[in-house]
Amino acid sequence: MLAQRTLKSLTRAVGVGLHSGQRVELTLRPAPADTGIVFRRVDLPQPVDIAVSALAVTDTRLASTISAGSAKVFTVEHLMSACAGLGIDNLFIDITAEEVPILDGSAASFVFLLQSAGIELQKTPKKFVRLLQAVEVREGEGANTKWARLAPYDGYKLSFEIDFDHPAVDSTGQRVEFDMGSGSYVRDIARARTFGFTKDVEMMRANGLALGGGLDNAIVMDDYKVLNNEGLRYNDEFVKHKILDAMGDLFLLGKPLLAAYSAFRSGHALNNKLLRALLAQPDSYEIVSFADEQQAPRGLARLAPAW
Repeated sequence: MLAQRTLKSLTRAVGVGLHSGQRVELTLRPAPADTGIVFRRVDLPQPVDIAVSALAVTDTRLASTISAGSAKVFTVEHLMSACAGLGIDNLFIDITAEEVPILDGSAASFVFLLQSAGIELQKTPKKFVRLLQAVEVREGEGANTKWARLAPYDGYKLSFEIDFDHPAVDSTGQRVEFDMGSGSYVRDIARARTFGFTKDVEMMRANGLALGGGLDNAIVMDDYKVLNNEGLRYNDEFVKHKILDAMGDLFLLGKPLLAAYSAFRSGHALNNKLLRALLAQPDSYEIVSFADEQQAPRGLARLAPAW
């Protein structure tokens, strides 16, 4: 049987929110089978649980935000990406503020946290959402076109193309494809950092955003070049970060996908719109599990090794 996964022990991290600049503590704890991933706002007078789901997403400006009533947690995508990359099904995430800490701007620190806690197999079959027919969403026309698509595929594969019209970005890879069956999430995707432009950062800070952002947790560019002294971690780090984000956004579905995701200039809003379009077409997917681990698509049965 291909089993569900949680953590062996709890693990903690402290950091600051990218947009809020607030100090925040995270505690990641094991959860029973079929719990899913649940954020718990422990700083509120009465703690509030916010279970991950596509329909719990209430804001997608600059980051993915999930809510339950008036309680919310935003910038969840990097932590969710790490959970997707390591195949974590069940997890409680206690958080002391409304924004997940940015840490180094990638998913690598979350991968390290999860792996340091250890991954435990549970005695319940892992459930996947398997695509039976393609689902696509589009926005804009001409030069403003953007789209995202899910199609049937025996495994999990993502391809993404960006188009920023900026010299520092244009000199790197614009398109990347990552297949969980043949690639390594930890090696190939997890270290790609979020990025921004100095002119946008200045405007965001004037509006009370990006207060915790800087060269230690993002790639920052002026009109011509990357300002980080160490340069890029991958020669196609920009588009790889978009894959990282998409994996986190798509895992907000609550179950891993068996599908091929492809996108052009997509972002948090369009990724969530794609999940809602999928859920609105129940005949486009089915829920499956694998009694025999050998029958599962390659790459989805093995645990990611510690680095």
